[in-house]
Amino acid sequence: MVAEGGVRLDRALVALFPDLSRARLQDLIREGQVRRDGTPVRDPAAKVGAGAQLALTVPQPKAAEPVAEAVDLPIVYEDDDLIVIDKPAGLVVHPAPGHESGTLVNALIAHCGASLSGIGGVRRPGIVHRLDKDTSGLIVVAKNDAAHQGLTSQFADHGRTGPLERAYAAVVWGLPQPRTGTIRASLARSRYHREKIAVVSDEAGRHAVTHYAVAEAYAEAALVRCQLETGRTHQIRVHLAHRGHPLLGDGVYGGAFRTKAARLLPDARDALTALGRQALHAELLGFSHPRTGQTLRFESRLPPDLTALVTALRAEAEGPACL
Repeated sequence: MVAEGGVRLDRALVALFPDLSRARLQDLIREGQVRRDGTPVRDPAAKVGAGAQLALTVPQPKAAEPVAEAVDLPIVYEDDDLIVIDKPAGLVVHPAPGHESGTLVNALIAHCGASLSGIGGVRRPGIVHRLDKDTSGLIVVAKNDAAHQGLTSQFADHGRTGPLERAYAAVVWGLPQPRTGTIRASLARSRYHREKIAVVSDEAGRHAVTHYAVAEAYAEAALVRCQLETGRTHQIRVHLAHRGHPLLGDGVYGGAFRTKAARLLPDARDALTALGRQALHAELLGFSHPRTGQTLRFESRLPPDLTALVTALRAEAEGPACL
């Protein structure tokens, strides 16, 4: 193809091959898969002269590194570009040390099969955002590089200029005041506990914003709806704990509140024990389809374990013991 002159090679290729991400094109350049006037060029920043002939070779996607595993998936929506899953609690999203198999990625490789066209040159699903293992709810995954690029840009923009929406239901200890508000607190990996995220100064961490509103108040807890303006690791869990209202069942950020379970009535206490995880559910996910531009919006009801907890807390708040 013929490129316009005076631009970087990688930028010229983005204009000529919009279905490939710039990062993917840079990798192909470094691998020697791009020729300028018949000569391989390995520098993404190389300038392209007017009328230069550019040729790109895209190798066939390699086999996915994670193995395919047949796992039942609650599919909310699927087309040639993406798939939306209502992830159950306990399902790890991506293989990692200690969780090399049985993950959402393993399941999607088996489910999608040949329809995966290659994310970054590997035949695998494109993870755009993640949910903690013990967080349930909606997650979208790309099937090809173009969809991955389009969804990634929306999540990076955090809905400032597009229709991206992410909302969560959380059950927290106590009653947040004010009942509606915004938490702005920068986050970073804890210096003392590497598995934890901590609130830090703006200079030391990444900007993080969570909007919240109390939906129901109970005797010892509250159902809170949270809207993400940013998407940092453990953001909702850390922000609410920082405000003194950790999630019920959160052993990482709510350990100091563990004894509060004894103040619950038996039904609520039993429901919390049965939950066995942090009380957090991704209940709303909206975005623009990366190919058609159509706005897609999905909602997920609370799963049975969280419904049982909310029902018991609601009954406790309405009972004689709370009058």
